[in-house]
Amino acid sequence: MPLPLPRTARAVILATGAALLARRALRRRIDASPLWPLPALEEPVSGQPRSRALRLRVARHERVADGVVQLRLEGGHLDGLPAWDPGAHLDLVLPSGLVRQYSLCGDPEDTSSYTVATRLIGADEGGRGGSREVHEALREGVEVEVRGPRNRFPLVDDAGAYVFVAGGIGITPVLAMVRAVDAAGADWRLLYCGRSRASMPFLEELEKLGGPGGRVTVVAEDEAGRPDVGGFLGAGAAGAVYVCGPEGLMGAVAGALPEGCALHLERFAPTTAAGGESAFEVELRRSGRTVTVGADTTVLAAVRAELPDTPYSCEQGFCGTCRHRVLEGEIDHRDELLTDGERGDSMLICVSRARGTRLVLDA
Repeated sequence: MPLPLPRTARAVILATGAALLARRALRRRIDASPLWPLPALEEPVSGQPRSRALRLRVARHERVADGVVQLRLEGGHLDGLPAWDPGAHLDLVLPSGLVRQYSLCGDPEDTSSYTVATRLIGADEGGRGGSREVHEALREGVEVEVRGPRNRFPLVDDAGAYVFVAGGIGITPVLAMVRAVDAAGADWRLLYCGRSRASMPFLEELEKLGGPGGRVTVVAEDEAGRPDVGGFLGAGAAGAVYVCGPEGLMGAVAGALPEGCALHLERFAPTTAAGGESAFEVELRRSGRTVTVGADTTVLAAVRAELPDTPYSCEQGFCGTCRHRVLEGEIDHRDELLTDGERGDSMLICVSRARGTRLVLDA
């Protein structure tokens, strides 16, 4: 029969066990509330999204046009990478921490890799370093974190006829769409515009897909000036019109859209500026603070002045990094990301604002 433990030994064991349980409980509490020791809400969603991320390797980095590189990303996943449909994009978390979105332009049937392409955008064009980092840092062999795929630009199945208009690197989501409708035997046409033929990726493949029937119209501005968007749209059957490119091209298509056509857009930039007509207050419920958002600033800037660690990246309403839950107040949504369902209680604070005088955020 084992001898009973001395009283002091039993006390030490009990104290050690209690301390271990307390540490585990504390860890669970901290995990549940990123701003510990402030109280956690039932489903905190503020800050950086917790979507599934993949670590992929750059298997190929190649120049496919002047100023345009294409990346083939592989992961060695035995069960294949998550599936995607034409129009989908990836979020790339670059080595610097920047998050940028790039449309998938490969083959959806290839589950071993993803393919994206990006044009180098200089500071004089409004570039903020993301495309340069892709061109210079994501060399073959480098690993990169990838989120997605996600699709905010889906290809409808029953359009009857398809009209595609792409400007420059806006061809990337359109390329997969053209391949899909061509393989299905659907009626389609493409207007592809660019500064020069040398700057237009995938041009040879697209012209081959178009064949001799004139389904692909190429307009290089250094040769033919600006395209006749109205003439192109009015030259064929009505149907679904897909446009991706600069804002001027988007506006031209929208203004010349024939009756009976359904317009689908993929934008490079937000449709409206982040500023507003008046100031408003934002209560940060968890941190117990209230900030004022001026007419000439953003909610993100005002919040980061109080909470410098608030995550963000694109500052254009695309990536979702700055998404916050809204507890009270009416939202003026200006992003290009959230679904109708998500807009009910969430906002991207880099671009969206209050419709009234006050918002309450889960922050």
